[in-house]
Amino acid sequence: MITPNKRLKLIVLSVGLLLLIPLIAMQFTNEVNWDLADFIIMGILLLATGLTCELIIRKVKNLDYRIGIIAVVLVALFLIWAELAVGIFGSPFAGS
Repeated sequence: MITPNKRLKLIVLSVGLLLLIPLIAMQFTNEVNWDLADFIIMGILLLATGLTCELIIRKVKNLDYRIGIIAVVLVALFLIWAELAVGIFGSPFAGS
């Protein structure tokens, strides 16, 4: 079993590794063009999602509720990410 402190370290490490993907891609193609603000925003978004899921795992005891709440958090992450990337809702925060 993974202890809570190890899970927190894993979350932070995972965020760092996920942010390496666009950083490495920027070295090989002009299609990926992130600036510092993009990395900061995505880092905050990923870290907040990971920490929220960790909080849910610690506090919600019923497995069905836990899975449902985490699913809602992940759907929210996807929708925010898609809105920031391509503007699926047309909000002022859209990337296009």
